[in-house]
Amino acid sequence: MKTLALLLLVVFSASQNVFAAAKPNIVFIFADDWGWGDLSCHGHPYVKTPNIDRLAKEGTDFHRFTVASGVCSPSRTAVMTGHFPARYNIDGHFAWVPSNAKRNMPDWLSPKAPLLPRLLQQSGYATAHYGKWHLANNMIPDSPLPSEYGYDEYGAFNCAGEQMPVHEDSEHATAFIEKSHRAGKPFFINLWLHEPHTPFHTVPKYRWRFRELEEADNIYASVLSHADDRIGEVLDTLDRLKLTENTLVVFSSDNGPARAGRPTELALMHDTATGAGYGIGAAKGITGGRNGYKGALFEGGIGVPFIARWPGKVAADTIDKTSLMSAVDLLPTFCEVAGVKLPDDYSPDGLSQLAAFTGKGQSTRSKPLFWKMQSAWPARSHQPYHWVSYAIVDQKWKLVANKDSSYVELFDLTADPYEKADLKKKKPEVVRELLAKIATWKESLPAHPSGDVFSVERKALGK
Repeated sequence: MKTLALLLLVVFSASQNVFAAAKPNIVFIFADDWGWGDLSCHGHPYVKTPNIDRLAKEGTDFHRFTVASGVCSPSRTAVMTGHFPARYNIDGHFAWVPSNAKRNMPDWLSPKAPLLPRLLQQSGYATAHYGKWHLANNMIPDSPLPSEYGYDEYGAFNCAGEQMPVHEDSEHATAFIEKSHRAGKPFFINLWLHEPHTPFHTVPKYRWRFRELEEADNIYASVLSHADDRIGEVLDTLDRLKLTENTLVVFSSDNGPARAGRPTELALMHDTATGAGYGIGAAKGITGGRNGYKGALFEGGIGVPFIARWPGKVAADTIDKTSLMSAVDLLPTFCEVAGVKLPDDYSPDGLSQLAAFTGKGQSTRSKPLFWKMQSAWPARSHQPYHWVSYAIVDQKWKLVANKDSSYVELFDLTADPYEKADLKKKKPEVVRELLAKIATWKESLPAHPSGDVFSVERKALGK
């Protein structure tokens, strides 16, 4: 009987490991301020990204992916929740408490929100986060740690607690892949790179690679090259462990590239989370012809690289210029990839894009995409594309509006993906329809953040 029981235990354990191995692994690489044009496979004149280029060669390069904000924290909120960040009053980046209060923002994303890593964790995935956090801030010491959001392990910066050195992300990711592989568990990793956000933390080896360039260009190319090498380390680990075939790898960016609004001298700066490095004078990111940069709701601010590789499932060496996909789609897409059923009481703003990923159909959106940001009006001369407070994309149409909708612009993204021709005078009926949809959406949003999302420092402010 003991022998039979032992045999049954061995068979059961083996079957469990086979089942786990059948579940695909997911590695989501999310860069910070990486412009659409900042890839050698997108034609950058001097930046070299051979490892990301490899992903594009072995996967599909989706040209019509947009994030849910022109800045960091709301963009990341959309990835984590599958919701438009305005549903949480997260319209800008998390800063110190007085700034958050002034902007009618919470001090962190609630750990009780629907969360991608928690859904995967509850379904048997080993989950980890390495790199930038910024769903709170290191200047808010009582904010929840990333471990409270559904991660088994993490190393992060721009969060409470100890700040992980920015260049250690791939080292930790590799170790977690090896550990999960030994345990026979599928894994989900958020690898959220620092690059190319300021400060630019340079390493001599990478400066030397681009020694023929002027200093600012040299700095920018060097940090992107360093990040690309670290991505290569993770890809090499998947190859070495023979996990490549069963792993979906996605590369993207949280928003468009940062650029100084005015001519800015190259100088050192210090960040409380990541340390010293070069400032905005070394920001040389490009958008591939799209209007605007980081902080804008034009395509230069929200249209970012999006490359997916999953051998045998996602088509190799393919460019998709038609599938309209959004960051709010990632939670339902990754859950479908993992075979995870969404909770009955959860309604994502996004849609699963697995069919578009696997070439079984182009993305068709049955509901609009919305954006909300706190933007200046009238437009500033040095930031001509940063005046948009609300935007909507519905089918082929995109409408952008200032805070009170007294000024709008309308674009046909199918015919005019670079937003060059304003059609509002030719299509007034479309303008009216889209403004009505924005108004209805605005009514669905909360007036103020609520729940356990406030630091004790708020009490001192009386807010």
